[in-house]
Amino acid sequence: MRIAESALSGGAHFRHVTAVRHWLSKLSAHSYMNVDRLALDELAGWRHDAVTGNIVHRSGRFFTIEGLDVRFPGSPVAAWTQPIINQPEVGILGILVKEFDGVLHLLMQAKNEPGNHNGLQLSPTVQATRSNYTRVHQGRPVPYLDHFRNPSGRVLADVRQSEQGAWFYRKRNRNMVVEVTEDVELIDGFCWLTLGQVHELLSVPDLVNMDARTVLACLPFSGEGTAATLGSGDDGFRAALVRSCDPGQGGRHRIEEILSWTTGIRSTVEIRTERIPLNRLRHWRRAGGKISHETGRFFDVIGVSVAASGREVGHWTQPMIEPVGMGVIAFLVREIDGVLHALVNARVEPGNTDIVELAPTVQYTPGNYDHLPPEARPLFLDEILGARRGRVRFDTILSEEGGRFYSARNRYLIVETDLDPTLGHPDFRWLTLHQLGELLRHSYYVNVQARTLSACLYSLTSASGGDSPRA
Repeated sequence: MRIAESALSGGAHFRHVTAVRHWLSKLSAHSYMNVDRLALDELAGWRHDAVTGNIVHRSGRFFTIEGLDVRFPGSPVAAWTQPIINQPEVGILGILVKEFDGVLHLLMQAKNEPGNHNGLQLSPTVQATRSNYTRVHQGRPVPYLDHFRNPSGRVLADVRQSEQGAWFYRKRNRNMVVEVTEDVELIDGFCWLTLGQVHELLSVPDLVNMDARTVLACLPFSGEGTAATLGSGDDGFRAALVRSCDPGQGGRHRIEEILSWTTGIRSTVEIRTERIPLNRLRHWRRAGGKISHETGRFFDVIGVSVAASGREVGHWTQPMIEPVGMGVIAFLVREIDGVLHALVNARVEPGNTDIVELAPTVQYTPGNYDHLPPEARPLFLDEILGARRGRVRFDTILSEEGGRFYSARNRYLIVETDLDPTLGHPDFRWLTLHQLGELLRHSYYVNVQARTLSACLYSLTSASGGDSPRA
């Protein structure tokens, strides 16, 4: 209930969201991050392994760029190889929360990453790989880290979650929310915001970063008392959304059915993945200082040189993945028995720890499909792209993780539909928000794109009305 109250509240420090944006603008004017492209063989501190061709750091830490061989019979592409990031260590993504004037506030950080499209973005209190927070780079300590490594406060969320299974090999981070009661020194570049303020900022393009969104999704937002605290007002969509947060309202499928369905697909899907040397990739080439697919599709592996202020280290170089084109990521939602449900897809991605995770209805990059037959086009894509304006409840462009991906951006949508709830498609199910929240208490059930859309759905409970999209 306190989390729901925070979602409806203005802040004790910034009364209006416009003041937050002004604060970010002032910080941007007094900070810098210069990012220049660099040929992969010119990266200081990185080398190409003489045997495998893998790109590795001289410390043996951080991450490597390797190859992955995938065999997936029955899919539109039955076999392929690709570069992939292997970062086996578990990082920490943590948000510190504290009450001010009886309202929970979240400690957010204005952080620049080399892959960010627009500079500073709103980030978690702590966003650090293990190599970073153990100071392999010999840089400055990570602020507020001890609150998460040795929590003395109340732990509201603590779960390991995956990241992009198309680009990372079994990557996972510890997503944490910790409440403190003692005084916390406010360091320059950090601010306290209510959940409602963060929700409003979610609709601003490229402002709330991916790491913040995944932690926000793991907050215990849905539960007993949430619906009563949020209230429903006169808007039918918002009333159905609020009921979706209430476990007492049930859903089209019981949570036990959802778990059994997911386990069944994981147990029967036929896919084999094998890490292979980078120099054994088929249809990929090294030219012009980068690694690209021979068709120009999918993504490139590039190098960058970074000089920045306000970071643990002021200068470094690294490889990054640069996607080709912007994607479309969307939930279809509808009322079923007065309760809003989202249509999720049990999606196979080769880098996932457990292969299958629940994904948005559509997760699609147009250029990756233009060489495939029409039947390979994602189901329900036309329902999303052809929706009339009044049915689009959320529509904005958000950046993906800027520490590893260069200018990776997707259009995120939440679209109402009248699709028959008895779809009968084996890879799709209708879930309520409280069911998604239940799954998010556990690792590797909901993928990072669906976690972003879950956070965006929660943000619509903070809106005073539902007649126009949050965009």
